[in-house]
Amino acid sequence: MKRAFLLLSLLLMGFTITSFDNDKPLSANAGPQIIPSNLEIGNALKQALQQGTAKSTDQLSAVNGFFGNAAVKILFPPEAKKVEKTLRGMGLNKLCDDVILSLNRAAEDAARDAKPIFIDAIKKMTLQDVTGILMGQKDAATQYFQRTTTAQLAAKFKPVIQASLNKTGATKYYGTAAGEYNKLPFVKHANPDISDYATQKTIDGLFIEIAQEELKIRQNLPDTRATPLLQKVFAFADKKGN
Repeated sequence: MKRAFLLLSLLLMGFTITSFDNDKPLSANAGPQIIPSNLEIGNALKQALQQGTAKSTDQLSAVNGFFGNAAVKILFPPEAKKVEKTLRGMGLNKLCDDVILSLNRAAEDAARDAKPIFIDAIKKMTLQDVTGILMGQKDAATQYFQRTTTAQLAAKFKPVIQASLNKTGATKYYGTAAGEYNKLPFVKHANPDISDYATQKTIDGLFIEIAQEELKIRQNLPDTRATPLLQKVFAFADKKGN
């Protein structure tokens, strides 16, 4: 938190006399080689967030990015848990397993399209956004992305998810599973359409992963300082924070 206050103070000092794109050093008594400019500080935060979102989307869009990650793995919808339990009780374990695998493969397909949406949101950050993230809760950046990208992600993901559900067989498998269940007497029929659920769970998974990366950035872990700019800005913050 001390580092966040320092970075915020430096940002505000710069904004009182310059625009966000001004690259003048914040102090006349020290060279820019030592003290980062307000532009460098703002860009460092954006760079860190771009790095975190890129890592998250790359991890989740890889094979088993969703399926092999317990924190984001997509299972049967809550309202369909009874469907799964009943079908497994009937010996249809493979059908249920195929549904789960295909849902996660669809999410992995869609996740790769998220990166440019996050990059665009980062580019559009204002001083108010930067301040809110620096001074906010440990998931303030994640909340910012949720506010600014959820609608775009849903619009972008829905057709990709639907196509991927068809490609991976999820539509067929879940439709079959729901159909088998709906044949049973005295049960409330399950909705065989699962695309909306898969789309929302894909978005939820992305934000879970981004929140984890944001926490690493806030902790200033060494592996988050992958560029000279990040090293310069956070090293300066470390020195002033001691």
